[in-house]
Amino acid sequence: MKYLAGYPASLQEQVSQLIAQDKLSALLGQRYPGGTHDIQSDRALYDYVGGLKNEFMRKAEPLAKVMFDNKLHVIRNALGTHTTVSRVQGGKLKAKREIRVASLFKEVPLDLLRMIVVHELAHMKEREHDKAFYALCTYMEPDYHRFEFDLRLYLTHLDLGGKRLWSHEAPITPP
Repeated sequence: MKYLAGYPASLQEQVSQLIAQDKLSALLGQRYPGGTHDIQSDRALYDYVGGLKNEFMRKAEPLAKVMFDNKLHVIRNALGTHTTVSRVQGGKLKAKREIRVASLFKEVPLDLLRMIVVHELAHMKEREHDKAFYALCTYMEPDYHRFEFDLRLYLTHLDLGGKRLWSHEAPITPP
């Protein structure tokens, strides 16, 4: 259970019991019964992230690019990244900021997408995962820690060979 390694042993034991009883996916389904969100394109993601940034971080540098990345989870073992690309243009140093979100987040409930977006936006101001970073995350999303834990549960479910729980595809109905 690599995604839960930082949590107390008692909590890991509870999750192990849910897995042994084959109840982890049911728990996640109960917590997020509404299914997935409608943010499917890079443009829609850019607008969503921009809205959160404007609401909570108006003075932060503008974002040059926001996109879903198909390779992110596989290559970097990350769910989202934030980068700053600095270039000298004329006599000035210009910085462009990017946020990339793993394509996995196209098919999760909006709360889990919001959690990863808030996480990456917080890195624009706070580089380290310290108290100030998590304070900023919970300022932007009061239930940040719960959503992060639930995301870790979902990743554990997938890691154990479980199927995706939410999808945009219409269910197949028999003829």
